Amino acid sequence: MKVKLHTLSLNPLPVLRFIPAFVFLLVFAGIQSLAQSERDDIPEKYKWNLQDLYSSDEAWKEAREDLAGKLDKVGQYKGTLTASSENLLSCLQYLSSVSKEAERLYGYAAKKSDQDTRVSKYSAMRQELQQMLTDFSSEAAFIEPEILSMEWSTVEQFINEQEGLNDYKIYLDNLFRKVEHQLSEEEEKILALSGMISENTASVYRTFSNAEMPYPTVVLNDGTEALLDKSGYSKYRAVENRADREKVFDAFWSVHEDFEASFGDMLYGNVKSNIFYARSRDYNSSLERALDVNNIPTGVYHSLIENVNNNLGTFHRYLKLKKRILKVDTLKYSDLYAPVVGGIDLEYSYEEATELLIDAVNPLGEDYVDVVKRAVTERWIDVYPTRGKRSGAYSSGSAYDVHPYILLNYNGRWEDVSTLAHEMGHTMHSYYSNKYQSYPLAGYSIFVAEVASTFNEALLMDKMMNEISDEDARLSLLMSYLDAFKGTLFRQTQFAEYELLIHEKAEQGVALTGDLFTELYGSILKKYYGHEQGICHIDEPVTREWAFIPHFYYNFYVYQYSTSFTASMALAEKVLNEEEGAVEKYIDFISAGGSDYPINVLRKAGVDMTTSEPFDKTMDAMNSVMDEIERILDEQER
Repeated sequence: MKVKLHTLSLNPLPVLRFIPAFVFLLVFAGIQSLAQSERDDIPEKYKWNLQDLYSSDEAWKEAREDLAGKLDKVGQYKGTLTASSENLLSCLQYLSSVSKEAERLYGYAAKKSDQDTRVSKYSAMRQELQQMLTDFSSEAAFIEPEILSMEWSTVEQFINEQEGLNDYKIYLDNLFRKVEHQLSEEEEKILALSGMISENTASVYRTFSNAEMPYPTVVLNDGTEALLDKSGYSKYRAVENRADREKVFDAFWSVHEDFEASFGDMLYGNVKSNIFYARSRDYNSSLERALDVNNIPTGVYHSLIENVNNNLGTFHRYLKLKKRILKVDTLKYSDLYAPVVGGIDLEYSYEEATELLIDAVNPLGEDYVDVVKRAVTERWIDVYPTRGKRSGAYSSGSAYDVHPYILLNYNGRWEDVSTLAHEMGHTMHSYYSNKYQSYPLAGYSIFVAEVASTFNEALLMDKMMNEISDEDARLSLLMSYLDAFKGTLFRQTQFAEYELLIHEKAEQGVALTGDLFTELYGSILKKYYGHEQGICHIDEPVTREWAFIPHFYYNFYVYQYSTSFTASMALAEKVLNEEEGAVEKYIDFISAGGSDYPINVLRKAGVDMTTSEPFDKTMDAMNSVMDEIERILDEQER
C-alpha cells in the first residue's frame, strides 16, 4: 500500500513510493510464532541489510545535514521559471534531487523504526526530517503558481527546446489539468505548512496500536498462553478449536471496545484532515480530490461498489461453502479464518517458500527470476516477527538508487508464502520501474500498485494447483485462494464503501464518534456477510473492527486493492494461457512507472479499467474455483 505523506509532497516528485501491503491472514495452527523473540535472536540472513541505504545512523545524519544545506537554494529560482526552458528544467531537476535524497533518508528512518516501534530514536529522526521538508515545501510553494502563470503553449515550446523536460511532461500536464484547484503562492505556502499537523492522527494511531495498546493474553485449550497483539491475533484467530477462536475474538475486540472513543477521535481527526485539503482546493468531495491525484474518475470508485454489491450473491456462495466444509450449524465471523481441512500439512519453512515462489514466477523469464533470487540472498527482506516489530507486511521501493525492501512477519503457514509472493510482486514493480524510468517517471500510481502483487499470487496458486493431486490439499488451497477473493476484492470494497460513508457523513456536518463509527461499520459488515439472511453471524464486538484497520488512514487507498485485483486476474490469465506477447506486455507494464496515466498504462497492457470486463472476468474465475470445490466435496461425500 502506498502512503503519501503531505509533508513530503514536493511536486513534481513521486515522493515516498512506499507500499505497505495488505496481508491475507487465513492462518493455520501448528508453527510456533517468533513474535516473542528479540531481534538479536534472529540470524542476520533473515534481516534486511539497511547498510545498503546508509552505513550507519551517523552516515544518515551526515546525509540529512547535506540535504539541509541544499534546501535554501530553492529561493534562487523564484521569478525565473517563465524566462526560459533552461531555468524551468534546472528548477525541476533540483526538486527531483531533493526528493530522491529525501525518500532515501525517510526510508532508512522508517525501516529502523519498524524494526522495533518501541524505540523512539528513529521515530524522532523521521519526524525531524518531515519537519525540515515541511518547511522546505513552504519555501517552494511559489513554483507551481509560477509555472501556471504561463500558457500551456509556452510550456510545450519549452519541452520541445529542452529534451530533459520530457521527464516532467506528465507532471506538467497533470499540473495544468488541475489548474482550477491550484491556489495562490501564499495560500500554497500555508497549505504546505499544514503538513506539520496533518499526519499527527495517523502517527498517533500507528504508535498506539503497534506499541502501546495493552493487548490481552488468553489461555487456549491446549494450555498455550496467547498474547493477542496484532501479530498474535492474526495467528490465533485461526486455531482449529472453535471455542479457542471465540475466546480470541472476545478478548481482542473487548480491548478495542475499551478504547473505542480514542480510536474514534483518531479516525475522525484523519477524516477532517482529508476534508480540509479537499475544501482548500475547491473539490466537491474528499473522494474527488483523492482520485484526481491520479486522474481517476470517481465513477470508477462508485462502479466498483455497485458491482460488488450486485454480486454479493457470489460472495454469499463462498460463505455457504465455508459453512459446508466446517460443518457448523451457524457460520460465525470467528469461523472465517479457521482451517478448512484438518490434518493437512500447509506449513512451509522460509526456504521452502522462496523456492516455491521462484518456481512460480518462471513464466516471466530469466531476468525476473534472477532479481527475485537477489532479493532473497542479498537481504532485501526482513523475515520474522519479533517484539515491537511493525505488524503486517509491506514492500518499499523508495530508494531509487538502491533496491526495494520487504518487511514480513513470517510464521510458516501457506498464507505467509502467499504474502511473500504478494510483496515480491510490489518489489519487482518498483525494481523494474526504477531500472527503466528516470527518477521523475519511476514512481507508479497507487491505482496500479496492487496489480503486480496479486499477479504474483495468481502465478503461485497456478503452480500449486498444477502440482498437488491430493484432494484434501487441493480443497484447502482452493479455499485459501477464495479467501484471497474475499480479502482483496470483497473485503477491501467493503472498506472502501465504509470509508466513503464516513467521509460523506462528516462532509454533511455529522460529528463522528467511536460509537457512531461502530454503528456505521456494523451496518455495512452485516450487509456484506448476509447477517440478516442467516448466512454469517456477526457478533456485536466485531463491529469495532474498523479500529483495527490502518488502511483507513491512507485517504481512499483501499479501493485500489479491488481494482488492482481484477486487473491482475485479467493479466495473469493472458500469461498463463501463453497468449502471444503477454509476458512482454506485463514486463512493459511493471517497467512503465509513472510514464503515463495509470488507466493508460493498464490499457497498453491489455486491460481497460473503464469497462466492467475485468470485474466480470474475476467473477467468472471465482465461480470456476467454487465449481471445482463443490466437485471435490460432492466426490468426498459420495
